[in-house]
Amino acid sequence: MTHLTVRRMRFDFSDPVDFIWQPENPAFSHAMNMFSFVAVCFEKMIVQAVREAGPLFTDSDVATEAQAFLRQEAQHANAHRQHVAALVKLYPGLQETFDAIEASYDEMTQTTSLAYRLAYIANLEAMFTPSFRFLLDNDAVMFGAGDDRLASLFLWHIVEEVEHRSSALVIFDAVVDKPWFRLRVVPSLLRHLFGTLIPLYADGVNTHVPEADRVIDARSITLPVQLHRSLQWTGRSRPRTGVFADVARRDKLKAIFGLIRSQNPFFDPSGERISAFADEWFERYERGDDVTHWYGSKVAG
Repeated sequence: MTHLTVRRMRFDFSDPVDFIWQPENPAFSHAMNMFSFVAVCFEKMIVQAVREAGPLFTDSDVATEAQAFLRQEAQHANAHRQHVAALVKLYPGLQETFDAIEASYDEMTQTTSLAYRLAYIANLEAMFTPSFRFLLDNDAVMFGAGDDRLASLFLWHIVEEVEHRSSALVIFDAVVDKPWFRLRVVPSLLRHLFGTLIPLYADGVNTHVPEADRVIDARSITLPVQLHRSLQWTGRSRPRTGVFADVARRDKLKAIFGLIRSQNPFFDPSGERISAFADEWFERYERGDDVTHWYGSKVAG
């Protein structure tokens, strides 16, 4: 069992947020904006599924873990909802995009079994461990030049995902405990992510956000395009482009391998290496530093 702390964070979005909040990396800005849209809806689905599973828990430790997991996820959803609201205030048509993503998850709740949804959650949460470790290991490159409010929001969410990295698997095993069933859900999960959610976000942004504000075609964040750009040769005659253009190729290959490995039916994220950044974040939080302005307060201090 993990030991989870529920941290109630407050981020101030009273001042407008730029759509491209990380001006040195527009593609990464899009990817993380989409993360906010999806996080609210995914975490709503998590709450519904775990509450439905609650009566099936036979171990009090599992029930305690599940409640702490839900409380952390609720805090994340609240913060990302504020970010989404700030973007919708600037571009009202994005409400349609958010509603479409939410409807997709609502349909999943209504039409799939509890076992499927718990497997979906466990698989996606397992993917977070290697992908978020990759981001934390390269935090300054990915987040440092961006809006400190948003960088701090995403970093907080990511380190707490690392903290509760085993919770979804604990819940799945307590209720379903069929590793090979979890593996069979992977293709469906990938189709939903890359065939439904990313197109909904990209098409909505291209429709409702002026090109001058979104900078690039939002469809450029799709996985095939980004994998090609991330791993292409980066000699002088070919400029580096893409979400992860400024990250070492070796780190990207390790992250891709980690993502593949995370879908092994017997993969347990509890034993994974954790980025040193997470330890630093938890240490700063415990001593009372202002982690809602991660880079600003660090410089000021």
